[in-house]
Amino acid sequence: MTAPRITGTFLDEITHDIPSQNWGHREWKREFAMYQQIGLDTVIIIRAGYQNKCIFPANSVPGLLPLSDDLAEMFFTLADEFRLKLFFGTFDSGFHWMRGAWWNEVDLNKAFIDEVVTRYGHHPSFAGWYLCHETSRNDANIIELFNHIGGHCKSALDRPVLISPFPQGAKQFSGGNVMSLDESFDHWKRIFAETQGAFDICAFQDGQIHYDQLPAFHAGIRALGDQHGVTIWSNVESFDRDMPIKFPPADWRYLKLKIEAAAPTVDKIITFEFPHFMSPNSCYPAAHNLFRRYAEYADLVE
Repeated sequence: MTAPRITGTFLDEITHDIPSQNWGHREWKREFAMYQQIGLDTVIIIRAGYQNKCIFPANSVPGLLPLSDDLAEMFFTLADEFRLKLFFGTFDSGFHWMRGAWWNEVDLNKAFIDEVVTRYGHHPSFAGWYLCHETSRNDANIIELFNHIGGHCKSALDRPVLISPFPQGAKQFSGGNVMSLDESFDHWKRIFAETQGAFDICAFQDGQIHYDQLPAFHAGIRALGDQHGVTIWSNVESFDRDMPIKFPPADWRYLKLKIEAAAPTVDKIITFEFPHFMSPNSCYPAAHNLFRRYAEYADLVE
């Protein structure tokens, strides 16, 4: 059980499916300072690279766009300054593992991870790794990816490894592709059993199943975590999947419901993603209002 408070956030600067806010050092420093003030102690880079984009000019990945900014160094330096823990996201080719060639995805990530350790391993804020290959079930060679990439993270720089998968629920899937909670538990029982030691923490996304299923889902996943030695967090999404557009900030009433559904069961509540959807500094005016409602609820001083 944990307090009904958000204490960590993902950072998404690859701009895969949410827009860039075009923040520089000044804006990010203001954001990280706020996290320290309101009780967030953890930031998680959701993916450091995707397809031909990367948040630093990596030498280990061929064919990257010539984006010279080193956002990774900026994030680490700010996390050091404000005493935040930083989990570093791995590389998603968006190609190899989708085609079944999981070994190519692994080889790409091994070289990438080694470069990350060489560049950033000295930072005291480097608290863990995030395996960015998301899945809803025992599919797409996910066991091989978790075992080989997670294992290499630990051998390169031994820190806790986090994953954030999602249930195959009716809010994202349809028809026969929707899984019941019991079906999801069966898949994740097998994944947890066959990836022992590859990751330490699992924070399921909570936006793909209906709100009334959340307590039972959290309880079932916590039982699996306890059985297999996996720490269970919750990724309480602060954006709204109920709207027909991608992606507005969440309605406070539903975000509060989700926070309170997770708190009795999980060890930590994180969110995707504070900078865009909950920050008073966000490009979305609705995020400013969502922050005010959360600040009132959590007795924070703006």
